[in-house]
Amino acid sequence: MTLTDWFNKRKIQQIAARDNDVHIDDSIGKLWTLCYNCSSQLPKKDLENNLNVCPNCDYHFRIGARERIKLIADEGTFKEMYDNIVPCDPLEFVDTQSYKKRQQQAKDKSGLDDAVIVGTCKIDNQDAVIAVMDFDYMGGSMGSVVGERITKILEYALENKLPSIVFTSSGGARMQESALSLMQMAKTSCAVAKLNEAKLLYITVLCEPTFGGVTASFGTIGDIIIAEKGARIGFAGRRVIEQTIRQKLPADFQTAEYLLKYGQIDFIVERKHMKEKLSKLIFLHTKNK
Repeated sequence: MTLTDWFNKRKIQQIAARDNDVHIDDSIGKLWTLCYNCSSQLPKKDLENNLNVCPNCDYHFRIGARERIKLIADEGTFKEMYDNIVPCDPLEFVDTQSYKKRQQQAKDKSGLDDAVIVGTCKIDNQDAVIAVMDFDYMGGSMGSVVGERITKILEYALENKLPSIVFTSSGGARMQESALSLMQMAKTSCAVAKLNEAKLLYITVLCEPTFGGVTASFGTIGDIIIAEKGARIGFAGRRVIEQTIRQKLPADFQTAEYLLKYGQIDFIVERKHMKEKLSKLIFLHTKNK
């Protein structure tokens, strides 16, 4: 292989990693990870020790739901709930593959049986309920199970007068469930409305990426809306919008920083400070209750 061939191969691998959010799968990729924001090659161990945040450009890599829970919940306090609610295939949907096959592939990739984990925990010894979405399960898409689990945990928070925190990471509603998926937008929003009526704290943390039906429902109706640094947040994708309005959008369009500038979110919080920020917010909004 010539030097030119080697560089061409690396360029193709970098593009694939950037587009598909995967690590380069070769001898280098086993020990190193490409940052597809600044194109730095990062030792995997160092990246993991830095909470999967690039030390050069501060890009926040996606992380799994269980990994995020470990960063937020006090050790040993998280108790998963409603994991008995599992997906099925009500429409017997088939595109290039059957829905059942896609579910199994997603389970093998993520280690989860759907795109959200919910439960109770303590954050600096303060009780809370949390729901954490995982993009590795079918792009974090919202189907009936996601909607039901989130609704149930918010109802639990209402019954027990607990603050709620939802971490979103999703491409939107799950097309394989059609209208059943879209119905979850109304159901989850109604659950949040009941928390609002009861004056219970509801915080959303928008992570990379948050789009579609999740953005249009429970993701952006929090009392306090936080975003991780650099997270992309929107409804339709950038390309769809540009083709519709026939205009070029700003380079930072649909980023957390852009949304903060125009008042659509309240804070941008780095991953290493997230638990501390949530702890303070819970304390400030619940100490007199």
